[in-house]
Amino acid sequence: MAEFWKLRLKRVFLCVVLALMPNMVIASEADDAKAVADMDTQYQAAVKANDAETMGKILHDRFTLVLGNGTTASKADLLLSAREKRFVYEQQDEEAGTQKVRVLGDTAVATAKLWLKGTQGGKPFDRKLWFSDTYVRTPAGWRYFFGQASLALPAGQ
Repeated sequence: MAEFWKLRLKRVFLCVVLALMPNMVIASEADDAKAVADMDTQYQAAVKANDAETMGKILHDRFTLVLGNGTTASKADLLLSAREKRFVYEQQDEEAGTQKVRVLGDTAVATAKLWLKGTQGGKPFDRKLWFSDTYVRTPAGWRYFFGQASLALPAGQ
């Protein structure tokens, strides 16, 4: 008798899944690329504004950033830096037309040229660099998982 109810329950479950399938939205690669591009732009704006709350929502809990000199930073490091306003940005913007997002399944990589201008500890800086930001799809949506930034580009590039 128990076997009968197990089989019946499986059939009911299958019917529910099949009934819900037409309502499921499956994002296209282009939709995913746009979502990640928008999120990466939102992240850059949050960094510029030292908006730790927004940064925290976008960053994956296991996030790591690797700078061109090999220095690494975690999610906690970046959020503390934002809260303490270690960097004050006049510019922290992607150069128009340089952003490109590549998507493969549940992973996306955003690349762009970034202009950074401001002060750190009262000392001015003005540089451009390239970055690659890797996003992963989680049950909560896309999250920024890994970033890599180049060394500063030579002047004029």
